[in-house]
Amino acid sequence: MTTIVNCPTCKTEVVWNSEAEFRPFCSKRCQLIDLGEWADEGHKISQPVPSDQPFTEEMLDALEDEFIQHNKFFVEPK
Repeated sequence: MTTIVNCPTCKTEVVWNSEAEFRPFCSKRCQLIDLGEWADEGHKISQPVPSDQPFTEEMLDALEDEFIQHNKFFVEPK
């Protein structure tokens, strides 16, 4: 089954497979536009961080592992 997603920047359809180098984006340009939005704080993660509980290395490692599991397009191909 072929998975098709819309580019988050320009909404062009992108086939989700190993040949799609910039997935979920359609191009390097769209990928950089999105990165710029994050850098300019145009995109934000809205969930507040509880300030009364300090983060430990174990907590950060667990959060990173969970993030990578759910966002496979951030992992470099082997």
